Amino acid sequence: MSKVAIVTDSNSGITQAQAKELGIRVLPMPFMIDGKTYYEELTLSRAEFYRKLADNADISTSQPSPDSILELWDELLGAYDEVVHIPMSSGLSGSCQTAVMLSQDYDGKVHVVNNQRISVTQRQSVLDAITLAQEGKSGSEIRQILEDDKFNSSIYIMIDTLYYLKKGGRITPAAAALGTLLKLKPVLQIQGEKLDAFAKARTVNQAKSIMINAIKSDIEKRFGGISPDNMIYMQIAHTENEEAANAFKEEVHAQFPDYPIYVDHLSLSVSCHIGPGSLALACCKKRI
Repeated sequence: MSKVAIVTDSNSGITQAQAKELGIRVLPMPFMIDGKTYYEELTLSRAEFYRKLADNADISTSQPSPDSILELWDELLGAYDEVVHIPMSSGLSGSCQTAVMLSQDYDGKVHVVNNQRISVTQRQSVLDAITLAQEGKSGSEIRQILEDDKFNSSIYIMIDTLYYLKKGGRITPAAAALGTLLKLKPVLQIQGEKLDAFAKARTVNQAKSIMINAIKSDIEKRFGGISPDNMIYMQIAHTENEEAANAFKEEVHAQFPDYPIYVDHLSLSVSCHIGPGSLALACCKKRI
């Protein structure tokens, strides 16, 4: 049986300590902040990131350097037969395409999974990969299973402030001003490839209802229906909004009592563009 190493990046929300417990490796995502490079969790804590965001620092996301990826793969292939690499969605970053290109020089020993997930849904793909490797699946089999499963997930995100979308050029200043005046709480969606607008709410409670109803509709129409026999992984994520996230968990549990709910922080790569105060609701269909 082939020994398969699992690699992901910190967009999965998996910390270095958790990676050690799981027996996997996590590449820290780099950020450029006021012209200096920081690495998530290694030289940039979550608290420091939000302090710099609040101080209006110039923050942009980057991707792991080719050298850091190759060095990690080479190290792992000294102890493993194959590597399965699960980066963030190719629709949100070029890091997946970079990894695919680099893997071509490894004679089929490195398998890059383009299953277009991020944050809590990317984390679930990693957990699935670990299980598949333990079941004896090869690297190529794991990649194929995860890619076949890529659209069996949904994320809906309520934005608390339009400031960061305006700052990043994702909405015009006029749209941001109008939305702020109307106290809008936009709900965005990630359905695989990219982040898109989904709905507009006037209150946080309305936004939460929109997200719950959207997830309910996805489960009914795309994931086989709501029942104790159809296991769905439910996830809540947030940007520095933990108290609200835990309260939201109770509301979600009331609607989906048969499903366990995992709560985590949204990845800093997403937080960078939407700012603090957000709430997200996600689900993944359990791999069969």
